[in-house]
Parts: sequence; C-alpha cells; structure tokens
Amino acid sequence: MKFSVLDLAPVPEGADTAEALRNTGALARHAEALGYHRYWLAEHHNMKGIASAATSVLIGHVAGLTRTMRVGAGGIMLPNHAPLAIAEQFGTLATLYPDRIDLGLGRAPGGDMAVMRALRLRQESSDRFPEDVAELLTYFGPELPGAAVAAHPGQGTGVPLWILGSSLYGAQVAAHFGLPYAFASHFAPAALEQASEIYRARFQPSQTLDRPHFMLAVNVFAADSDAEGIRLRTSMQQAFYRLRTGGSGKLPHPVDRIGDVIPEHARPMVDEALRITAVGGPETVRDQLRALVAQYRPDEVILTGQIHDHTARMRSFEIAAGALRELNESLAA
Repeated sequence: MKFSVLDLAPVPEGADTAEALRNTGALARHAEALGYHRYWLAEHHNMKGIASAATSVLIGHVAGLTRTMRVGAGGIMLPNHAPLAIAEQFGTLATLYPDRIDLGLGRAPGGDMAVMRALRLRQESSDRFPEDVAELLTYFGPELPGAAVAAHPGQGTGVPLWILGSSLYGAQVAAHFGLPYAFASHFAPAALEQASEIYRARFQPSQTLDRPHFMLAVNVFAADSDAEGIRLRTSMQQAFYRLRTGGSGKLPHPVDRIGDVIPEHARPMVDEALRITAVGGPETVRDQLRALVAQYRPDEVILTGQIHDHTARMRSFEIAAGALRELNESLAA
C-alpha cells in the first residue's frame, strides 16, 4: 500500500510565507528519503495560514527539489480555471518532470464568496465539473485530427487525473470516468463510508484504471510520546475552530490544554471533523493507522499534518512512515 503526503504549506504564527515555502521544500526532500510515494499540494485562497495558492507554481518548485517522488495537486479547484489553462500548466510540468506529475481535481472554489468574486467565478461554474474533466482528459490524450484546440504542452503527456471530494458527487464522477478517487476525510469525514462504497460499486473500467483506486486522507500528529502528539494536534484544532467560526490567520502555536482556547460546546464539532486522525507516540500512531486501514480498506493513504513547529512536523512524518512501512510488512506476510 503506497503512502503519500498532502501539504498545505502552512504559515505558522511567528513565521512568514518565505519561511513556509522553505519548510515545504525541506519536508518534500525529507518525505522522498522516507519513501513517500506522492507529495501533493492544495489550492486555497485568501488564507494567511496557507501558502499554496499558486499551486502549479509550487508543484514545479517541489518537483525540482526532488528526484523520484511523484508531485502533484491535491488539488486544483477546477471551477476556478479554464481546462485548457490547467492542461497547459500541467502539460508543461509533465514535460519538465516526465512520469512524476499528478493532477487531482476538486469542485469547490477553495475560498468563500468574496474569493469567488475576486476570481471572476459564477455560481454555476461548478455545474460544469464533469464536462471540464472530460475536456481535460482530451487535452492530455493523443492529438485528435481536426481538433480546433489542443494543449501544447499537454497533448499526449497522459497526466494522471484524480477526482477529489468529500461528498457522494465526487465518488460518482470518479466512478463514471474510471479515475482514482481521493476522499477528504482529514476534515470532512461524514460521507466517507458511503462515498467509498458508491465509488467501488459504480466504478467503470477505463483506459486509466481497470479497477477502483481509493485514497484515504488521514491527519497525523506523531511524536516521541502520546502527550506530545496530543499537544501538536492543538494547532490544527484551533485553526479548524477559527475557520468554522469566521476567523482565519496563521497556524496557531500549540497549547497544553485545548479547553482553554476552544469552548466546550464547540469541541464535538471539531472532534467529529478531525476524527480521521492518528495522534500520539510511535506505537499509538501505528495502531491507529492500522485500525483506519482495516476499517476503510484504502488502496493508498495520504497523510497531512498542520503542525506549528517545522522540526516536529518533519519528525511526525518520519514516525508515520515507519508505522506504515511496518503495516505494509505485516500485510505482505
């Protein structure tokens, strides 16, 4: 079972965007050395705590810093862009870094109504999502004689497309096109079980895949002790609470007691949204990852972790990689 990294290029309190981008580069090199299969970056807008807004630019930067690991978008919010423009961007990346670039596609705008207005989007843009996916497949496929428009670069590169989602809609789109499907279970797990079942049941084999390929997203806050892992998680808990209550800002410092910063009445909402999480010391994280894999039967796991301290974040992904290697060995036995 392959395991991968999802990075939002977090900007911690006390740091700036330049430091966040340097940290992303360092984490990518570290992840490649640890055996991670993919390194994905996500499109978000108007958020001080996330530095991956120009996603294709950052993908190129990370691909240039690494040698063998796949690098891609997890994802590009397709309603924000013309399919031709995305095909040219990722066709260029695939030409520069052959057989290493992935393109995950989401249907959300990656921001609020103000962001949608700034991006010149109309509400109905997301309604064209299946048609836009089909158009992208054409741009990355063999050149079609007589086609009025082709993607150069892009045509013939065969950039792999993934469908991302947190609802049943994305599962149906991925199944219809016979594409791999990544579920955003790290922050919106409500429909996880049903979406994975629908995707597998309705999957139609394609030139891309002959059987379903389901990716599970998991938050990981791993440390040398359970107590430290729990403390690291408080940064993400605070950030999620702020986002859901109309706030934003940079990634907060961790705290010793989460009850001091998140009201008791709000904890169930935060805990439910972030329940697909492994947190604690090495053995605890190993056991929690093993349980998640056994329950949801993913073909691939992608790990993310909004951790304030860069050194602690590097260590967390190191511990998680060891746990997943051990899990793979037990599955192969």
